[in-house]
Amino acid sequence: MSSPAELESLSALVLMDLPRIRPVLDKITDKWAVMILTVLCPQPARFNQIKRRLEGITHKSLADALKRLERNGLVTRTVLATAPVAVEYRITPLGLSLRKPFEALCQWAAMHGDDLDCAARQYDEAKARQAA
Repeated sequence: MSSPAELESLSALVLMDLPRIRPVLDKITDKWAVMILTVLCPQPARFNQIKRRLEGITHKSLADALKRLERNGLVTRTVLATAPVAVEYRITPLGLSLRKPFEALCQWAAMHGDDLDCAARQYDEAKARQAA
């Protein structure tokens, strides 16, 4: 557990470096990026394989996200010489360097999803009581 002084120091560093940190976080934490990279960590996958694993993602959203991830050097796209032509996506070493932080984030989400839902319910109930 970090001490208040350590947290204060980290906060100050983040705020000082915000112009550099914010654009990076925007590139790796958009709506689908974390989940796409998590799917690609263990092995390369074709577009439809990724789409099937990510329930709820549209074709366009996946295509756009994969293009952004490729542009940012986190994913490579390889056209396979098959009939019909297929495309395979693979995580890059740069993308793979996000594995541990993303695993920790996914574990946190699994452990605390109910807590977030409960907090939102309590907030909404309190707001409803205030409005009544």
